[in-house]
Amino acid sequence: MTTTESKHQPLEELIDSCIAARETRYEDWDTLGFQAAAKGDEFRRAQIRYIGSGATGNHDGDARQLPSEHFTFSNMRLPVGAIGPEHTHHDVEEAFFVLEGTLEVTVHDVEDGTKTATRTLGYRDLIRVPAGVPRSLRNAGDTDALFCVIIGAQKPQLPTYPPTSPMHGVTR
Repeated sequence: MTTTESKHQPLEELIDSCIAARETRYEDWDTLGFQAAAKGDEFRRAQIRYIGSGATGNHDGDARQLPSEHFTFSNMRLPVGAIGPEHTHHDVEEAFFVLEGTLEVTVHDVEDGTKTATRTLGYRDLIRVPAGVPRSLRNAGDTDALFCVIIGAQKPQLPTYPPTSPMHGVTR
């Protein structure tokens, strides 16, 4: 629904159409399952969509997610020891907000990817990664990490995997 459409909708319908309740969400382990299938279970993680589908693929037919106008919002569950491989969103910034567990976030040098800087985030910590900066994630704790993922576009371009990423050359 666009802003113009919402101006002409009864308020009760409007507010109901803007809610994505937790109990209607599900952990989608298949969206990024191609990575675990290609490189092992350490790359297994689940996406829980709320607004839009992020850059993970086409989930336009999923009636449970709210349509995106300007950004996408999802949760990610990263099991103990699991990795979100190095990749780059060239067109959008991305933010991570930790809800549970411990998340290690690494940014990689844009030139060759071998120089890195790493920070460990915990409950209610947030990091924003600018567009064009390669990044990776790792669950550094002893429980699953659950965190919000906000991507700054209605439908981001698919990310790329630089040569230093374990996913370089892997496709769906």
